[in-house]
Formats: sequence, structure tokens, C-alpha cells
Amino acid sequence: MIKMQQTMRWFGPQDNVKLIDIIQAGATGVVTSLHQIPVGDVWTIEDIKERQLMIKNAGLEWTVVESLPVHEEIKRASGNYLQYIENYKISLQNLADCGIKIITYNFMPILDWVRTQHNFVNQDGSKALLYNQDAFTFFDVFLLKRPNSENDYSDSEKESALKFGSQLSEEEKALLFKNVLLGLPGSKINFTAEQILSLLDNYANINNEKLRENLIYFLAEVVPIAEKNEQKLAIHPDDPPFSVLGLPRIVSTEADLKNIFEAVPSTANGLCYCTGSLSADPKNNLEKIIADYGNRIHFLHLRNTIRESETIFRESEHLNGDVKMERIVEKLLLLMNETKISLPMRPDHGFLHAVEEVKELYPGYSLTGRLKGLAELRGLEMGIVYKLDL
Repeated sequence: MIKMQQTMRWFGPQDNVKLIDIIQAGATGVVTSLHQIPVGDVWTIEDIKERQLMIKNAGLEWTVVESLPVHEEIKRASGNYLQYIENYKISLQNLADCGIKIITYNFMPILDWVRTQHNFVNQDGSKALLYNQDAFTFFDVFLLKRPNSENDYSDSEKESALKFGSQLSEEEKALLFKNVLLGLPGSKINFTAEQILSLLDNYANINNEKLRENLIYFLAEVVPIAEKNEQKLAIHPDDPPFSVLGLPRIVSTEADLKNIFEAVPSTANGLCYCTGSLSADPKNNLEKIIADYGNRIHFLHLRNTIRESETIFRESEHLNGDVKMERIVEKLLLLMNETKISLPMRPDHGFLHAVEEVKELYPGYSLTGRLKGLAELRGLEMGIVYKLDL
């Protein structure tokens, strides 16, 4: 019987969630990154082994790298991008030499995941992440004032956004600004308006086709290293799976996945199967993605969302939302027992519960919310194993 490896994300020694908390939550593995190393620099064997030993001494295993970040110059194919690709290859080799085989990354320009609200209050008082298109449009056009941003929205969309914004206090506007420009995972530093506008200028001439071309070039360079070392690269889908700030998006749809996998056919070129990101576009068929690309799925992010309207979606309980999690987990278990490969899984974007409100935590990464999600997913898996008699 092949079951999922139960892991939890850890942001390193500075994380207020400690390794002892993670092992007591029932996880056996840790998903982490060397956040202290500037993006684009080489991850040395010494640095990797130091972090590995810290995790091992806590009774856990460093299961998945999340993420080995891709430098913006690689995404733009500009500046020192060739050197950054060489650095990436060296880091991959060093990770392989340390026995780490699964590496997650994303190819989203500038911003990682984007939400407009980090503290939506659920009925029980817990807090969740939420994306509101009116809020984002108001931020983009009327707060950030991105040049020509008004051309990206219809008159009715701008009118609706302005109506939304007119109801916000100055404090609420400042919070919206901060929420959207959250820095990279593991960082507590937000982008400033000046920084983000400067970074956006660098993408002025890069559309979806060009960004896809740059991704495929990058993969053609690094996948042979991963393949040689029996490593698996797992690209994370865009979150949300549509353009923000006029930036290109190329890992949002089933067609996007098809393009990426056909261009670089090695199974070392794979997917981080994130149910939350993919389901935010209701046109994506999550079960079909498993059927079509099961041999490309190397890492699982299991979370759920609820779409309140065409313009608003929010994180929901792991087992209650638009994603039919019981069907997803069943198909994943059948896949694993067919391939004889146990996929690492982590619960994602848990609620913030009252017991942890006083702690400084990265949004979506409270311990209690993820512990609850992990326990629910573990119970769901056990029930399906019993049902299928695996």
C-alpha cells in the first residue's frame, strides 16, 4: 500500500513555527528553502548539509525544496541570465549530492501568490486568505497607479473597483496596498510602490509567448542535470491563474501544462500539483490533469477554495470547498499505487485560529490551521485506503 508522504512547510530557523511543532503535528518531512541565500546565488553543499542536519536532529527529513527560486533575469532572458542558469545547475547538482531529489520552483514574474485580504473572518472567527478582483483593480489603477493600467480593465470593472475603494478608510487602503505587495515567501519585507513599478518596467515587452519561450529555454538547460541525478523538478502553477498587474502568465491552464510538458518531454520536467491554484480557474479539470499528467506530478499542495462570485475566491477548509478533495485524493492514491511512488504532500494555506493570532506568522502558514488540514487529509486518505482495499 503506497500512501502520501506527510510534510509541512518550514521557513527556516527564523520561522515562529518550530521543527518540534511540525513533528508534533504528525508530519515526517519538511518542505523548505535556504531563504537566507540571495536569489540567483549558488546553494553550497555546506549550506545544504547544515540545514539538513538541523532538520534531521529534530527527527524529520528535508523532503522537498520549496523553492529553489528562479532569478528574474532568467525569466526575462536578460542581463546575467546565462550565469544565473549556470548557478542553478550547480545548486541542483549540490542538492543531488546531498540526496535531495524533488525541487519546486515557479515562473511567476515578480510576485509570488497574490491575495487582496489576509484576514477574511470566517463564521467561526478564524481568518482566511481572499482574492477580490474589485479590490485588486482598485489597488492597480487608483492606488499603485500603474501606467496604462486603466487599459487592462473595462469601464464597468473600473467603476465597480472605484465603488469598492470609496468605502475604504485610509487605513484599509494602506492594508490593501501591503497585502498585494507581500514579499517573497519567508520574507517579512514588502515591495514598495517604487520597487514594483521599476520591476514592472522590465516586463514591458514580455508577453505570454516570450515568457513561455524563456521558461522552455531554462528547462532545456536544467532538466538534463536533474535527469542525470534522478531529480524531479516541479513547477508551481500561477496563483491566481490569470494575469495580475499586466504581467504574463504561462502556468495557469491545462493547455499551459501541455505546452510545457510537450516542449521538454522528460519526466524530470514535472508539476507541483496545487489544487488551490488550479481550481481558482473553474475551467481547469483537476481530475483530468491527474489522468493526463500523472507521471509529471512530483509534489502535492492540497488545499481548497470557494468561489463566492466570478470576481471573489477565498481559501476554505481543506475538505470543504469547490475542490472535491475526496475524489482528488482517491485518484492520487490510485496513481501512487500504480506507479509505486509515494508522493510528498503538504497541507497549504491553513486558517489563522484565535490561539495563534498574537504570533507573527507568514499569512496562510499558521501551525494550527495547517495541523487541522493535515489531520483531515490524513483521515480522508485512511478512509479511502479502507474503501479501495489497497
